[in-house]
Amino acid sequence: MIRAYLFDLDGTLFRGSVAIPGAAEAVNALRARGAAIRFLTNNSTRTRDEFAAKLRGFGYVAEDREVYSTAAGTAFHLNESGLKSAFVVGEIGLKATLAESGIAVVEEGPADAVVVGLARNFSYDMLKEAMERIRAGAAFVATNPDKTYPVEGGGLIPGAGSIVAAVRACSGVEPFIVGKPNPFLVRAAVAELRLNPEEVLVVGDRLDTDIEAGKAAGCPTWLVLSGVEPALPDGQPGSADVTGLL
Repeated sequence: MIRAYLFDLDGTLFRGSVAIPGAAEAVNALRARGAAIRFLTNNSTRTRDEFAAKLRGFGYVAEDREVYSTAAGTAFHLNESGLKSAFVVGEIGLKATLAESGIAVVEEGPADAVVVGLARNFSYDMLKEAMERIRAGAAFVATNPDKTYPVEGGGLIPGAGSIVAAVRACSGVEPFIVGKPNPFLVRAAVAELRLNPEEVLVVGDRLDTDIEAGKAAGCPTWLVLSGVEPALPDGQPGSADVTGLL
């Protein structure tokens, strides 16, 4: 029996600034039936409260504590690993989350880690600085490997994974990846819910991140076609969008 749902955000509940029709009503209906709802995103550009506010703006019932983001996951990983400073290739939400968690975000000089996420202001100079620090011994930590990112109108833009690939290529170092397909965030949510993995359905729009992470955590999965994937593979449960869960 499914007692909780872990929803991806981009491509699953909205695309950029556009809501997916009927999605908020469907998720709220599942909540009204007694299911626990959590939101898991590989997007590192916002803080948890900003993601929750965006969800509420689309009509979802959402609390800050229900959002699991790669920014928060990265902060946890750095603290657990004893990495106290980071050069960040990313946006303000990631930097703010790290700083609030006690990580010193450095712009110049050495750093314990280089953290790479989605950075729409990415430049050659950023790439060079990231490479130099990693080659000097800084840990290479990536928020997520998503090569593309779904936006309004059915389009795609380069995702954090494209930037991670560039840093990997010039540094020659493989990163530790915090977000999906690493099941870290899924397992954290399942543990917080105090449920068995088989009672928690992971819902997302990407086979290589959302679905893979859910399966790695031992959870059943549901693929929606409102984001990246064009069709359901044989044997993969899913629907056109989240309204198919009702």
